[in-house]
Amino acid sequence: MAHNAHPPLSPKDLEEAFIKVTFEEDVAHQDAAAGDPMYDPWVDQASNKFSDPAVFGARQLRKLYPDHSIVLSFDYTVNIFGYPGALIQPLSPPDLISAVYFVPLARRLSQIPGVLVDSISFGSFRVAWDKYDFLLYVVKYPFGFGQQIQHYIIHNGPEEPARALLVAAGGWNAQLHNEILVFNSGFWQKDHRLWTEIQKANWADVILNEDFKANLKKDIYGFFDSEKLYKSLSIPWKRGLIMHGPPGNGKTISMKAVMKDCDAQGYSPLYVKSFKSWAGEEAAMQMVFDKAREMAPCVLILEDLDSLINNANRSFFLNQLDGFDGNDGLLLIGSTNHLDQLDPALNNRPSRFDRKFFFDDPTEEERTLYVQYWQDKLKSNDSISFPDDLVEEVASGTDGFSFAYLKEAFVSSLVLLAGYETDDKPEFRDVLLDQIKKLRKQLDKSKDTLVPPQAISVGVASATAQSNGAPRMQIDQRVIGQHRIWDAAPGPVGRMPGALPAGPSQQPSPSARARTMAGNVVHALGKSFIS
Repeated sequence: MAHNAHPPLSPKDLEEAFIKVTFEEDVAHQDAAAGDPMYDPWVDQASNKFSDPAVFGARQLRKLYPDHSIVLSFDYTVNIFGYPGALIQPLSPPDLISAVYFVPLARRLSQIPGVLVDSISFGSFRVAWDKYDFLLYVVKYPFGFGQQIQHYIIHNGPEEPARALLVAAGGWNAQLHNEILVFNSGFWQKDHRLWTEIQKANWADVILNEDFKANLKKDIYGFFDSEKLYKSLSIPWKRGLIMHGPPGNGKTISMKAVMKDCDAQGYSPLYVKSFKSWAGEEAAMQMVFDKAREMAPCVLILEDLDSLINNANRSFFLNQLDGFDGNDGLLLIGSTNHLDQLDPALNNRPSRFDRKFFFDDPTEEERTLYVQYWQDKLKSNDSISFPDDLVEEVASGTDGFSFAYLKEAFVSSLVLLAGYETDDKPEFRDVLLDQIKKLRKQLDKSKDTLVPPQAISVGVASATAQSNGAPRMQIDQRVIGQHRIWDAAPGPVGRMPGALPAGPSQQPSPSARARTMAGNVVHALGKSFIS
């Protein structure tokens, strides 16, 4: 038996030997894995639990670049990769980690279905800006309910050049570049498509009474030239306008023309779609007015005021309009189809909305201008005959038509004519007049659905017998257009805030009114919501 034989290894010795060999193999593998000295430490750290990866990254980079300054920043407001003033190149392409996602493009705007966008999870880059060179590390890691994108800007010298780069990139990102700022769902977003859309709007296409149009334009554009006048009078340099009237008469296209011109003159247009927000409507309003004050002088567009402002948020909105916060340089333009549904604190109070412009159904003179507008558009079409007598006939035969109805008459006529491929194509005059006749029936039918004047009577809502025996609802004229909670109990006017004005002295009691519900007519039971 040999005396130099090794004693048998215990289980513990085998375990330690296995750990040692495995660990040495892993280290050897890591040392040869990457060309970027930051790559392995970051991947190792990011694969484990940690509490502050931003600090870990800064510490590691200071070890790797001891003679350099390092500035940390987030990407949300800076967007260095979107800044055209900087040249950026990957430092170690094999070590770049990015997630690719697909962004579809509108078929009418592009021949390709979409583009691929890289979302960087880890990468290092060379950056050249002005006369300086930098190293840029980008890392992404879980944070809260989302992810954090951390930037490390490394410079062989002091921090000031890196900070200047961030100011330049952040300033560029904050500006609008053929975009409109749109507020929706609690966030501001830049919208290039909306900007493209408003470029199609021209005042020449807005068919309105020339004096009306001139006063509207003067009031809007004159505001931005009158800062010194406002200051000399020691009054806030702000103004509010409301465009109101039945739908389809030029409010929206006028707003688009205003947004286009203001944008061209350097006064940013801000458009609010909704105050609905994850943070609540009041917080959304605060974000809207904070941005408007930041961008001033600017124009803030609130379309459909009656749907944006309600009983719950009205007080806060009024406070933002003329509270303690200054609104210098803010031109506020609102629109509504139902001015009567706005609270008097909005539509009857100067310094909030100072001027109101009524966009009514066009007069015969305005209809003539609109028909002549289409006559001029179609004059180059040899297949369409559009004499002056047709202009007069259309203008005189479309009383009560809005501009939207007039437009539909022409568009539907041209679409129908385009569908004919044979020689028996009808005359443009015949098709146009036939479409006007059909639209007239549609317009009259829509009017018939409204409550007829003879059904309106002063008194409590009740059922009366018509000639055919069917009940007819009579509506209390005093409550038309009201939107408060009324107390229907009898009493003098103003007995309590929001009280129903006193009607005839012989008003039925709530219980008596309740018993009449058997006749399939709903009556006021105590307190009712009236909208």
